[in-house]
Amino acid sequence: MQKEQVNVIEEDNLSAFEQSLKSNDTEERIDIWFYRPIGYRIAQVCAKIGITPNAVTIISIFFGVAAGILFYYPALWINVIGMLLLVFANSLDSADGQLARMTDNKSRFGRILDGFAGDFWFASIHIAICLRSINEGWPQWLWVFCVLAGVSHMLQSAMADYYRNVHLYFIKGKAGSELDNTRDLKVDYDALSWRKNFFSKFVLNGYMGYTRNQEKLSPKLQKLLHIVKSRYKDELPKQLMVDFRIQNKPLMKYTNIVQFNTRVIFLFVWLFIGQPWIYFFFDMFVLNPILIYMCNRQEKVSGYFVDKLTNDPTYG
Repeated sequence: MQKEQVNVIEEDNLSAFEQSLKSNDTEERIDIWFYRPIGYRIAQVCAKIGITPNAVTIISIFFGVAAGILFYYPALWINVIGMLLLVFANSLDSADGQLARMTDNKSRFGRILDGFAGDFWFASIHIAICLRSINEGWPQWLWVFCVLAGVSHMLQSAMADYYRNVHLYFIKGKAGSELDNTRDLKVDYDALSWRKNFFSKFVLNGYMGYTRNQEKLSPKLQKLLHIVKSRYKDELPKQLMVDFRIQNKPLMKYTNIVQFNTRVIFLFVWLFIGQPWIYFFFDMFVLNPILIYMCNRQEKVSGYFVDKLTNDPTYG
């Protein structure tokens, strides 16, 4: 009897953990095996003591920025402390989303804050590595590669996040996704006053620019989303959801490659061998081609469904 009760409890815990995830389609294996279980435990503690998801995100920023600062120093033991801080920062980054889903405490501001948290971490990392490398003999023009790598990183993260939310939209609907568009954002932006809502309007203005760039890099996807949203107001047809998932799921592995885990694993390797400057060139000449392939692949998938929905009256 006791054994059966234990099994029931384990199943309940597993179910609760799975509910704290976005989707198995969009989760990376390292995240599911490592970061999500840690994040889930942190989220459970935060839920009990009343810490909000946004507070967790802000705390993660401090740990991530501190990690970057420690990469400035050539001493490996200091770098290792930075690595541990960065791993913990990413665990907190996992926890904030899981906590938001567990407590149903989601907000657009929380999503924006969560997105910019990683930018703060990697801005700190890029600056620290550049200063360290210049101290070790690199010329000042290394700053050019530092900035280009930073811009590359932001584009890679932005498009990977966007494609993940598109995938979630097609397999879970609007409620299961955090997919935004500039048209709706502009309506909310215009409703705010610079005098009364300065901070909110300022943040939303920046987020509109971020979203606009995502849309510019995915024209066929925008056409597909326009057709789908105008044709299916409440719920997507089952056939479309199934077909889109089949065609789009392979793309998710590329969104994972250009995100946190791959770049950090290689960063740690280069810190261990004392050559962190390689990270800039990895970002530009390895991850950018993957970004280009990822965008082209998504456009082909979107083009297929645009053609299907436009020319086949029996579909959908």
